[in-house]
Amino acid sequence: MITSYKEYRQYVRADMAAYGLQHVSFYNWLRIDQLRFQLRLRRLEYLTNCCRWRLLSRAVLEVLNHNLAVRLGVTVPKNVFGPGLCLVHRGTVVVSPLAKVGANCRIHPSTSIGDYNGAPTLGDNVYVGPGAKLYGPITIGSNVAVGANAVVNNSFPDNCTVGGIPARKLSDTGALEQGVFPNTPSNG
Repeated sequence: MITSYKEYRQYVRADMAAYGLQHVSFYNWLRIDQLRFQLRLRRLEYLTNCCRWRLLSRAVLEVLNHNLAVRLGVTVPKNVFGPGLCLVHRGTVVVSPLAKVGANCRIHPSTSIGDYNGAPTLGDNVYVGPGAKLYGPITIGSNVAVGANAVVNNSFPDNCTVGGIPARKLSDTGALEQGVFPNTPSNG
């Protein structure tokens, strides 16, 4: 959760790096709708957590970001994701406001991180493939790759790949070793 302007800047830098960008340019801001959504989301998190008195700024930003979220098909609440979030493409992404996700999460479209008697907790460096569904009071460790169309309703440890319906552990190779994060060196 963003608690200061310094943290806000760190989150923005990490989000930019997740897209393989060094800085926010007007060209990238216009071209990459998901990035524009995220930058507004981070600004909203900062304003909500640190500047409660800026009601008009928050209200205008909420409306702008909601309209963009509808156009993109994403439901991503405030204060759920750590730094380095990457929404890879346009498409349906639904995340519960009760979920907690660590740093460097890469999410593909048609994904749901929902709650059913509790919400998931994801560690750092988690890759969520297209169409994956994660639900329930589960914990996914750090450096985990969730395969496409997986239905995850059980907890999994660090450093593994999971997939299938219902999801099961497929290998001991995690997301970092598979190189699914740009600008992140492989551990293998």
